Amino acid sequence: MSPVTPTSIAERVVEAILAQKLSPGERLGEQELADNFAVSRTVVREALMQLQARGFVQVQPRRGWYVVQPSAEDARDAFAARRIIESGIIDAAGRPMQKVIGQLRQHIGEEERAIRGADAATRAFLLADFHVCLAEQMGHRLLANTLRDLTARTTLAATLYQSQHSAEQSCADHASIVAALERGDTAQARALMLAHIGQVEEALEIAPPPPEPEPAPSERLRATLAPVLR
Repeated sequence: MSPVTPTSIAERVVEAILAQKLSPGERLGEQELADNFAVSRTVVREALMQLQARGFVQVQPRRGWYVVQPSAEDARDAFAARRIIESGIIDAAGRPMQKVIGQLRQHIGEEERAIRGADAATRAFLLADFHVCLAEQMGHRLLANTLRDLTARTTLAATLYQSQHSAEQSCADHASIVAALERGDTAQARALMLAHIGQVEEALEIAPPPPEPEPAPSERLRATLAPVLR
């Protein structure tokens, strides 16, 4: 059995986010994590600091560590970054593609089986992991790591904002992208990928921010007459 390290704990947390088993705002207790992985709190704290640097958790003074709750702007930034990276990966696709297509079709088969009968966590993880799998199979390992984090960020957004994009539709989108790649039509594959990511983003139920309350007359006057910052 491989030793438990801060990095392996961090990766398990990211995997749980991709599987939608960890929710935005959920508390991650140091002692509970230490007991779960049979390690010291020092190891857990290092893992949490790694996750904090990657933007997945935040520490609240005297309260502990929590999974981040992405703002609407954070969500849009993550989706925009995914569009740039994933369309670029497809643009760089070359020949031969037979092995790549075979691996991607195998992944889609796993998605379909999970949709028919697996638990929700497995289904969510596989649908998110398709995008990482695509980067890996195309030979972009560094981008695959970046894309894993971005996909986890958009997964948190989808969980927080209750995405209405169905698992069946996501799987069908993936199959269409792979079919276009198999035909050698990278332009169509790229268009389909951009449409897919856009549809997932549009399915988020992001409500507009509530209107700011009108300040009291005295407060408004004080703000109006405050020195202008230079």
